Amino acid sequence: MKQVICALVATTALTSGAFAQEISEFRIGILGGENAQDRLNSNECLRAYTEEALGVPTKLFAPADYNGVIQGLLGGTLDMAWLGASSYAAVHIQDPQAVEPVLVKINLDGSYGYHSIGFARKDSGIASLDDMQGKVFGFGDPNSTSGYLIPSIEIPQETGKTMNSGDYFGEVKFTGGHEQTIVAVNNGDVNAGVTWADGQGNWEDGYNSGALRKAVDAGLVDMNDLVEIWRSNPIPEGPIVLRSSMPAEVKATMTALVDGLNEADADCAYGVAAGESLGFDPITHDAYVSIVEARKAKAN
Repeated sequence: MKQVICALVATTALTSGAFAQEISEFRIGILGGENAQDRLNSNECLRAYTEEALGVPTKLFAPADYNGVIQGLLGGTLDMAWLGASSYAAVHIQDPQAVEPVLVKINLDGSYGYHSIGFARKDSGIASLDDMQGKVFGFGDPNSTSGYLIPSIEIPQETGKTMNSGDYFGEVKFTGGHEQTIVAVNNGDVNAGVTWADGQGNWEDGYNSGALRKAVDAGLVDMNDLVEIWRSNPIPEGPIVLRSSMPAEVKATMTALVDGLNEADADCAYGVAAGESLGFDPITHDAYVSIVEARKAKAN
């Protein structure tokens, strides 16, 4: 591991031993999407690599909801996180100087978009939004891009109705996260739900990456029992962000580490990126201006 990390951060100015003079620890927030223990397990390798690279204790935090990570970044109690675009927008709107977007996950085709995927049980007879009128639709988290923000804009455009319970859908229900939505649909607790996926590869695998792929890997669902009923327009993949006030050398080291993770340890990158990808590439705030504006409009 140490050889890999040394290669990854060779271009940075400081060695790992010097970072202890700059920071006393490093804290990584993990957005919701699957249960807390699975999130911690998937990112443990990143924690270990970070600790090796920086030479300071590194901790993972997996709050119960998206807002826990958002508030941690705003309050300075978290140093890094992979955010959804809407969660990044939430942080930026409240404090434009709090974090810097540095990297974005790249799909196998070279793109960095993904989709909100609406899905139902195949045996439910639900094949489209038309079949969902009067039924229960599950959404993950109010701060989720694919789990709420984008569907709450695009679905009313298609149905001509609001997202209020009883208008088009019989009930609009928040499940708490992507994994919870998938389980709720699979168990028949809600008639359909939305989650995120790159939309590439095979349905039976849960696509190449995303919450469905993680659910398949975890043995939670058999995709042959489910059917896609709706798909959003492409959404820009959320950024990996770093706390702006950290020393420049720390930010450079962490950017280099994650940027090289796929090449250095493909298994680790698979867990961190929620499936198959080409790793991470640089990204800036400009990629998220439209999401920031959509979030602002939704709040008005």
